[in-house]
Amino acid sequence: MPAGTPQARDESTRDRVARSILTNGPSSAAVLAERLQLTPAAVRRHLDHLLDEGLVESREERVYGPRGRGRPAKVFALTDSGRHAFHQAYDDLATTALRFIAEAGGDEAVAEFARRRVAEVEQRYGELLAAAPEGKRAEVLAQALSADGYAASTQQAGAGAQLCQHHCPVAHVAEQFPQLCEAETEVFSRLLGKHVQRLATIAHGDGVCTTHIPGAQPVSPVSDGESARTAR
Repeated sequence: MPAGTPQARDESTRDRVARSILTNGPSSAAVLAERLQLTPAAVRRHLDHLLDEGLVESREERVYGPRGRGRPAKVFALTDSGRHAFHQAYDDLATTALRFIAEAGGDEAVAEFARRRVAEVEQRYGELLAAAPEGKRAEVLAQALSADGYAASTQQAGAGAQLCQHHCPVAHVAEQFPQLCEAETEVFSRLLGKHVQRLATIAHGDGVCTTHIPGAQPVSPVSDGESARTAR
């Protein structure tokens, strides 16, 4: 299809809309329009097409204002099919490699691979968190994760906090190899100096990877977009 045709331009813009959701997490039509410098009407048209194709889904999510009061707003998130469209080739290669490791060395070999995979991340994030006040470490971790494409945010949850990752680039691989999620959770515990608990994962079919951080200081609701901008 010639690149300059209206259909090709539509598909290119639609891909930008989907990729923005992939990178930044669930987003409203208004936020997408501002982020991509498109009209709200154009964004809604592309979202309708993505909804029809089953690549995105809409849901109500609370948006927090300056005083922390949430109001419901419609946001759009990638479905499992939508994520798969972006990561199929990588997923196939990674899954094949991990199967080979499992066959050669068993589950412990896969676990060791997972630990080594996050070792560099732990060192890099550790330097950032070491310089942060204890009450801000969850937010700093979310900012670092967002800079790496995990579209992370924090929110207060009772006496603790929740760390939410709206995107996971290894979700399909982690469906078969949960050691990837387990190694990441262990890193979060060490970085924060607390025994954190993973409540939900995209790999298990949840919309967001959610980690509970007990006894954390109250945090300001930080959106994935704000985290990414701050991290940059």
